[in-house]
Amino acid sequence: VQLQASGGGLVQAGGSLRLSCAASGRSFNSFALGWFRQAPGKQREFVAAINWSGDSTYYADSVKGRFTISRDNAKSTVYLQMNSLKPEDTAVYYCAATAYNSPGYYLKSNYYGYWGQGTLVTVSS
Repeated sequence: VQLQASGGGLVQAGGSLRLSCAASGRSFNSFALGWFRQAPGKQREFVAAINWSGDSTYYADSVKGRFTISRDNAKSTVYLQMNSLKPEDTAVYYCAATAYNSPGYYLKSNYYGYWGQGTLVTVSS
């Protein structure tokens, strides 16, 4: 499956952005999907994940209550709605797909076999 992320940009602290990730290729709804981010000089970290059907979601503690992951299987697209953005949310955001269907795998980037190219989110203070 090929993934294409979009929606990044520059926003002031407290603002909102919605990232999108469109998929093509293999059956989209057979994959769980995740968002990860990597800030300059830091390791890539888990942000959010959603299972294949969309009825279970998982979040990093740092974004819980502010970010919402969702998917539209008819459009083969996953979204990340980001509200109340903080300067520490500044990073390149990546969408990823995994064929594993157990929540224990969703938080770990090495279990994702497909990655988008990343989209930059910059939050100014």
